[in-house]
Amino acid sequence: MNSHILVAFILAFILTFVTTPFVKNLAFRIGAVDVPRDSRRMHKKPTARLGGLAIYLGFIVSAIIFSDKTPEFIGVVIGCTLIVVLGIFDDIYALGAKLKFLVQIVAALIPVLMGVRIEFIKVPEFLSSYGYFSLGWLAIPITIIWIVGITNAINLLDGLDGLACGVSSISAVTLLVIAIIVGEPEVVFATSALAGACFGFLPYNFNPAKLFMGDTGALLLGFMLSCISVQGLFKGYAVISIAVPFLILALPIFDTASAIIRRVKKGQPIMSPDRNHLHHRLVDAGLSQKKAVTLIYFISIVLCMLAIILIATGAVAWWVLLLVVLAFLGFLLIGPKIIESLTDKHNG
Repeated sequence: MNSHILVAFILAFILTFVTTPFVKNLAFRIGAVDVPRDSRRMHKKPTARLGGLAIYLGFIVSAIIFSDKTPEFIGVVIGCTLIVVLGIFDDIYALGAKLKFLVQIVAALIPVLMGVRIEFIKVPEFLSSYGYFSLGWLAIPITIIWIVGITNAINLLDGLDGLACGVSSISAVTLLVIAIIVGEPEVVFATSALAGACFGFLPYNFNPAKLFMGDTGALLLGFMLSCISVQGLFKGYAVISIAVPFLILALPIFDTASAIIRRVKKGQPIMSPDRNHLHHRLVDAGLSQKKAVTLIYFISIVLCMLAIILIATGAVAWWVLLLVVLAFLGFLLIGPKIIESLTDKHNG
């Protein structure tokens, strides 16, 4: 089985790496090009943005070959295919937020109805003598909220070259390691294929990016990470604490949460874009794109290593999660200001 996991990774990597140049040419032909028209965009020249299609091709071929064709897997494949179609149209025509949100809900509903659900949540014993809550009928709406939320969180994180794809790669590898540790064969091969596809695209996406993955890729990665986390983490309520998926996906979750709070305070629509995400603030504080992305990679790796340690040791995750939340909120609030201060002193 271990050798097959590696083969699934390698196949997805090769397919994505080989097809990306063809996808780039296709993007220019059909008009899927990101032209820098405002200050939110960090690139200086028109760049193709359909790279997620290559990620999808590498992932889907490898996953179908190696994964068991369970109803849950079929539901995820159908759902992610719908998400990719949505992303392609959005990369070409820039669809409205309401339409995209509606299609995302439909796409999330497909795997949920096929069995991909958060049915149990492990909690501290002082909240439940059983050590977990059964969600009952709430499993369906809560899972849809989780899938749609993470899907958009990865999309919002896609603001610097290599950022969203790199963080998704780290998260996918972490989910793969945990799936192997806890024995979740249903998600091992799909996770390996996803990780391989991400790594196959990264060489084209590092700064300066030759190609963006666009909404096609960002929505796909968010959708797949959310579905895999449900299948590989929330299913085993006796093993997995709710802290673990939140640690793995902490960066996009907190960045999205802070964006929502920020926009609500300003009276702006939640889906309206701005230039106050963590990566924007780090660049505005004086870091180069490469340094900002490297710093965020490092934070993501630390959080994911904590998640693996919690699973491997069976340690209680609640205090760790609380400390991580406080530390991360502190970093969001004062980290860019500290970097800006140090940069000003250096320049002076």
